[in-house]
Formats: sequence, C-alpha cells, structure tokens
Amino acid sequence: MKAGSGKPEASALKVGSGKPEASALKVGSGKPEASALKVGSGKPETSGLPTKPPRTRGGDKRERILAAAVKVFAKSGFHGTRVSEVAKAAGVADGTIYLYFRSKDELLVSLFEDRVDKLLVHMNAELSNLPDAPAKLRRVIELQLGLLEGERDLAEVITVIIRQSSKLIKEYAAPKFGAYLDAIAQVVVEGQNAGDFRKDVSPHLVARATYGALDSIALLWALGRAEQGALVRSAKQLADVLLRGLLP
Repeated sequence: MKAGSGKPEASALKVGSGKPEASALKVGSGKPEASALKVGSGKPETSGLPTKPPRTRGGDKRERILAAAVKVFAKSGFHGTRVSEVAKAAGVADGTIYLYFRSKDELLVSLFEDRVDKLLVHMNAELSNLPDAPAKLRRVIELQLGLLEGERDLAEVITVIIRQSSKLIKEYAAPKFGAYLDAIAQVVVEGQNAGDFRKDVSPHLVARATYGALDSIALLWALGRAEQGALVRSAKQLADVLLRGLLP
C-alpha cells in the first residue's frame, strides 16, 4: 500500500511504481521447458519482454524496501518475516519502513498493487499502437509473463505468499485488481465488436480465465527451475490457445 495510506491493518505481496500490488502473479510455463536458448544463438530468448523503466532517485528508498521485502518474504514466508529483517535487507533503519508502510500487511499489498500498476502502465502505453484485439490480447499475455522473467522471488511472492493473506487482498487490493481485469475485458469487447472474437462468451469471464492461466504458469515456473526463456515460450503457447478458442 502507499506510504501513509491510512488503511487499517489486517491479519496476516516488482517493485517500483510506488503503489501496492497483490495476488498471485507469477509467470512461467508449469515446468521449465527444454531450453531457453534460441537455436544457434547462444543467447536467452527475450522477445516480447517489456522494457523496465529506470528508477527515479526520489523513489529509490521505497523501491529498495519493496525489493528487500520480495527476497525476505520468498525466503521466510509472510508470517515468518519480521519487519526488522526487511529493514536489514534493505539497508535502512527499522523505523524507516514505517515512513513508507504502516505495517507488514501494507507492505505485502503494496507489492501486489505495484505489480498491477506496472502491467497497466505497459498496457496503456502499448496496446493503442497495435492493429486489432487479437494482437492486443497476445501482448497482454506477453507483458504479464515478461515482467516476471528473471524475477523468481517476485513470482513466488505474488503466486504463493499472497495466497496466505487472501482476506487482506480482498479488502484492500480488489479495486486495483478489478481495473486490471477490466482492461483485459475491454480488449475482448473490442474484438467482439470488430468480429474478431466470438460474441457468446462473457468478456470478464475471458479476463478471469486469462489471469488464472497466467497465474498458474507463473506459480509452476517459480516453484520449478525458473528456466530463462520459459515464460516467453509459455506466453506464445497460451496466446495461441486462447485466441483459437475465441475465434467466431
């Protein structure tokens, strides 16, 4: 959650934008696939990955805290983590954490909302430049999985750790998550109106199914070998399957 948001603590979630995150996003193919290298290239696949914006100096300390929280939560679990451990990993005093987050709960939700914010920023920036709804839905899938490439700890936090605080997420992160689902549903509506997608399915059902598939892929990737390039391949395969199912 944002620093000083004033939201109450509850019982019991990449880092960067300054807004909370929540839920289970991880990305990956269930188990890492054969090889992450392009044939003959000797380099990992990177096609379709979004470019990560540079950090701003003003938000550096908050980002350090969020980055440290990801590592500590992934190692010790949410309930097993103390705020002092996050502070130590971030290289700040214990009290500094509370300048940005009112509680450990708020810190977890901030990770989730930050993740969703990143997705929405990339979607807003890129989707309008694409020619049609099928291309836009494919890009949404690439973005969600691409932002987790090389971020195994983050994937584990948003797919496993966040599930430990479902009540907290429901209470405080639902609006942000709802905006993400609405954005995907709007792409489906666009495709239905243009005749690219079948009209006998609910746009929000497609949005939830898309998220559920992405979340499961991320979960298995994070708990497996987190193979480099596996998420890129998974994104292509999932997009192919979903787009075929939406053909009119």
